[in-house]
Amino acid sequence: MDEAEPPARLAGIAHEAGGHTVRLRPVAEPDLAMFRRFATEPGLIGLDWAGFRDAGAPARRHAEDGHLGERDGRLIVQVEPEEAAAGLVSYLQGSYGGRAHYWEIGIALLPEWRGRGIGWRAQALLCDYLFAHTPARRIQAGTHPENLAEQRSLEKAGFQLEGVIRACEFRAGAWRDGWLYSRLRDDPSPL
Repeated sequence: MDEAEPPARLAGIAHEAGGHTVRLRPVAEPDLAMFRRFATEPGLIGLDWAGFRDAGAPARRHAEDGHLGERDGRLIVQVEPEEAAAGLVSYLQGSYGGRAHYWEIGIALLPEWRGRGIGWRAQALLCDYLFAHTPARRIQAGTHPENLAEQRSLEKAGFQLEGVIRACEFRAGAWRDGWLYSRLRDDPSPL
């Protein structure tokens, strides 16, 4: 009898440090359970909770394009050696003046994976990936003024604070300010 072959690793990009690897990979069907949790569990994604969402939408999107669209997408943040899906990163194309395309990125980690240095590495990997595979010159990310952990994470990922965006988000019954960070193609990668 032939020996069983080890399971094939899903393709992705990775950064190893301190005995753990953070990998970005495409969304797989088992990951949809985590997406449903983000849509239906209040507070699971912290300050970004914006009310209940359609729990079936992630499965429909997955069937459409695997969450890898031309103008937006999501990748799973996987931590190894555990091979655990720790959360997701997202990217959305925008433009200034109709011609200067940029990416807006975001991240949502499950609570048990926060505070371990996974978020900044995942965001840095996503930036490196987008700069390698698209002609964008700029990647930006927004966060909340009170989210000190995400501010530190973005700075570690090579982002610079640009300023305050006043009353840009309706959350918890009120219009709130946001902080805008950016990383340019010429900025050095921290990885």
